[in-house]
Amino acid sequence: MTMTILIVILVLVILIGIYVVLYNGLVQLRVHAQESWSQIDVQLQRRNDLIPNLVSTVKGYSKYEASTLEKVTQLRTALNNVPDDDHAQKMAVSNELTGTLRTLFAVSENYPDLKASTEYQQLMEEISNTENKIAYSRQLYNSTVAALDAKIQTFPSNLVAKLHHFTPMEYLQVPDDAKQTPKVSFDD
Repeated sequence: MTMTILIVILVLVILIGIYVVLYNGLVQLRVHAQESWSQIDVQLQRRNDLIPNLVSTVKGYSKYEASTLEKVTQLRTALNNVPDDDHAQKMAVSNELTGTLRTLFAVSENYPDLKASTEYQQLMEEISNTENKIAYSRQLYNSTVAALDAKIQTFPSNLVAKLHHFTPMEYLQVPDDAKQTPKVSFDD
């Protein structure tokens, strides 16, 4: 009889241990996904901090592209006004800003003095690096979300996830229009 009690206690301890490991794994993945989003937010803020310098530098060389510069400024403001917890809206505005910046970069090709400016080159390099960091952070976020979503959906962790109300997170998607090459025209 004592052997049976020891076996039951051992089985219970093992089951509790498995439960704790599964729960902690889910929590760690959720925290990692939140931290990954935070990295995206940091890079978006970094880009927003660089934009006023870029805009003022380009303004000095080109009065013709005022509408593009205004759009960059408006999108930067819009991005700052999106609530922190609205990831989908934040990425939508960010994607639009990225497209507008690409247009601005393409337009700058027609201004040799601007392209030769050291300040402009440094800003372009900083923004390009930041865009790369945003892309990497988005990839890391999506990878983390994939791991969390897989764990939420697979047995036996799905039982623990359901019990503690873990829900799948959404991936960051690039809208179709952001995949298009910007069209720049200098026709009147």
